[in-house]
Amino acid sequence: MMNKEIKMGKANLETFSETLQGIAEENKSLLVVTSDSRGSGKLVPFAQRFPKQLVEVGIAEQNLVGISAGLASTGKQVFAVSPACFLTARSLEQIKNDVAYSDNPVTLVGISAGVSYGALGSTHHSLHDYAALRAIHNLVVCAPADNFETKEAVRQAAEATHPIYLRFGKRPMPVLSEEVPFVFGKGRVLREGKDIAIVTTGELLHPALEAAARLKESQGIAATVVSMHTVKPLDTDLLTKLAATGMPILTVEEHSVYGGLGEACASFLLQAGFSNRFQIMAIPDEYTVTGAQQEIFDHYGLNEEGITAVAEQLLEIAK
Repeated sequence: MMNKEIKMGKANLETFSETLQGIAEENKSLLVVTSDSRGSGKLVPFAQRFPKQLVEVGIAEQNLVGISAGLASTGKQVFAVSPACFLTARSLEQIKNDVAYSDNPVTLVGISAGVSYGALGSTHHSLHDYAALRAIHNLVVCAPADNFETKEAVRQAAEATHPIYLRFGKRPMPVLSEEVPFVFGKGRVLREGKDIAIVTTGELLHPALEAAARLKESQGIAATVVSMHTVKPLDTDLLTKLAATGMPILTVEEHSVYGGLGEACASFLLQAGFSNRFQIMAIPDEYTVTGAQQEIFDHYGLNEEGITAVAEQLLEIAK
């Protein structure tokens, strides 16, 4: 699985834009709708190449979603792009009614998600989106971890017949693995071990893999690391396999501790009758500190050192 030296790639948003351009060359029904976000969404090259396939609505997120739903209802394949903090809060009603409940195949793209806009403060953090969108029927919720997952997610979303939410951060991401296939709703096991399972989503996959390597090198602890890129629908088959081993399970996410990947996993495992030691690593319920994304990660222990320490504690408790 994941043993090779990790190389740096592009920001997932750059891969998103490049992949869309490749699809737009062949598919003239593909449209991108933006809310004054073509720059931050890395879509300037798309707009230059395909000006008739991009719709700009200005800073009007509710209109963005409503227009996208209307276009999708006519047979267009629509990607609606806006900062995640505003897309999934200001236009939540339109997402619910116009997209999900009306079953319009819009791909909602939340950019600069999590704490990517860290220095702009809590108003620009998106730590609620999993919680809000998981509660809406008929909506896939996915956070690709690297360029490979991003490329595959965009390709599959362009062929989808039902609504999807894709979540992207801003910074360049490591190239992690292309050996394990990407399918919505199916987690990717990138490292296998017998002592503890680390289940994560989005950009925190990389520090989770680093933590697993440190655990192995320093203490001989073998950790399984899973990219649970799709938060909804959850890969309950994979979770069942992990829990059946009896090993502790640690979830790691760039989201509030409430309503995200961790609580989704905990709810399933408890109701399925498992009693594994379990811990959620996420942003606590408090006024989030202000700073760069990595500074916020470091503050809350969402880094290699922090994940390693919590994993060690969980294993000690499980003895």
